Amino acid sequence: MTPEFWLERWQQGETGWHLPEINRHLQEFWPQFNLPANAAVLVPLCGKTLDLLWLMSQGLRVIGVELSPLAIEEFLTENGLTAVMTDASPFRSYQVDELTLLCGDFFALTPAHLPEIHAVYDRGALVALPPALRESYAAQLKMLAPNAAQLLITFDYDQQQMAGPPFAVQRNEIAQIFAGKTIIELANFDVLNEAPNLRQRGVTALAEQVWKLE
Repeated sequence: MTPEFWLERWQQGETGWHLPEINRHLQEFWPQFNLPANAAVLVPLCGKTLDLLWLMSQGLRVIGVELSPLAIEEFLTENGLTAVMTDASPFRSYQVDELTLLCGDFFALTPAHLPEIHAVYDRGALVALPPALRESYAAQLKMLAPNAAQLLITFDYDQQQMAGPPFAVQRNEIAQIFAGKTIIELANFDVLNEAPNLRQRGVTALAEQVWKLE
C-alpha cells in the first residue's frame, strides 16, 4: 500500500473502514489500562475516527497521526472544531485542546515530535498494512513508545478469499512482530454479519479480535 493509494481513497470518498460511532471495543476494554489523568495516547493512522474525541473525554492527551490532510479537515469540520495549525516538520500539527493531529507519514515520526507516550490505540492501522510493512510498523511503535501498553484490534479470515485491506492478522504474527510484549487476547467476535462489504468480496468467515499488549 503506497501513500498515494490511501490519499486517493480519501479523495474519492472510499473510506469504508470509517465508523460513524465510537468503537465499542474501545469503550469496553480501555478502562483496563488504568491510565492516570493527562496521560498521552498515540493513535496511528487515525483517519477521522470519533475515537479521538472519546479518548480526549477520558482526560487524556491524544496524538493522532494521519497521512491525509483531507481526513483531518473532514474530522475538524464534521465535529465543529477549530484547530491551531503549526509546522512540525515534516508534519503539519493541528491542535484542539488536548488533541494533537499530526498530518504526515507515520514512518517519518520521531520521539522529538511526541511527549512520552503511555498507551497506543490501534483499531485500523496494523490491519491496513500488508505483511511487508508490519514489522517496520511494530519497530516504529517500539521506538516511539517503548514502554506503552497497546489496545490492538485486528481481523482474522482466510487471506486467500480477499486481497485486503483490511488484511488478516493472526496471533502468531502479532507475537512475532511485537516480540518482548505480553500478548493478551481480550475478546474474539464473529463479525461476518456486520461486514456485508467483506462478504461481497468473498469472505466466508470473519473474526474480530481485541488484544492488550504490555
